[in-house]
Amino acid sequence: MIDLHCHLLPGIDDGARDLETSLEMARVAVADGIRVTACTPHIQPGVFDNRAEDIRAGVVALQKALNDAGIPLTLVVGCDAHVRHDFVPALRNRQLVSLHDTRYVLFEPPHHVVPPRMEDLLFDILAAGYVPILTHPERLTWIAPQFEMLRRLSRSGVWMQITSGSVTGRFGRGPQELAERMLGEGMVHILATDAHSTRRRPPLLREGMEAAAKIVGEEEARHMVDTRPRIVLENSVSTVAPKAPVRQEKRGLFARIFARS
Repeated sequence: MIDLHCHLLPGIDDGARDLETSLEMARVAVADGIRVTACTPHIQPGVFDNRAEDIRAGVVALQKALNDAGIPLTLVVGCDAHVRHDFVPALRNRQLVSLHDTRYVLFEPPHHVVPPRMEDLLFDILAAGYVPILTHPERLTWIAPQFEMLRRLSRSGVWMQITSGSVTGRFGRGPQELAERMLGEGMVHILATDAHSTRRRPPLLREGMEAAAKIVGEEEARHMVDTRPRIVLENSVSTVAPKAPVRQEKRGLFARIFARS
């Protein structure tokens, strides 16, 4: 499996606090079946002012530490890029780090506030030749009333990445219901861990894949953790679009509400 969203670099954001934590997280990931991890620290001006060159150097240093410790995990570069007005220029001048230096880039909106003109910004990124991957929309507190916007974005070419722990209920029933709805509508391209630690937010991808498989089937679940992530790393154009299950189960209060929307 390939994990395209993980806060594995030590001491750079709210993820791994030190090298020992990074190594332990890597061991957990490998035991879970993850073989490639994208190191995606936050780049959020005024909060996490990480520089691209520091992220790149950090990945090289951590890869060496993994190799020295005999941990068979391959690292690639990336970042969790927060909304900013100069997103496209920052990509072009390499202030932001795309996944493995490809056209694919993680795009993180604010958690509690609808950002103004977000759709316009995402369309600008697409028009510039990049593929924005919207990170964990199911966990955004403002997304439920804006679900139709997610549909529009998905149809327009924006990729959707949900968190493995959301599908299993680690983030509560609300995100789980939204994750199930997105899976049920065939909107999810990528499943990732968004891991920050070994305990509270561990790098576990298999449990999410297995939970997703109960909704979309094993083949489609595997596409989310292997086929499409590999397409990203190869900088290819995906020919494997997300598929909705033939029969959708409506579960829980949120699902009943959404069914009427």
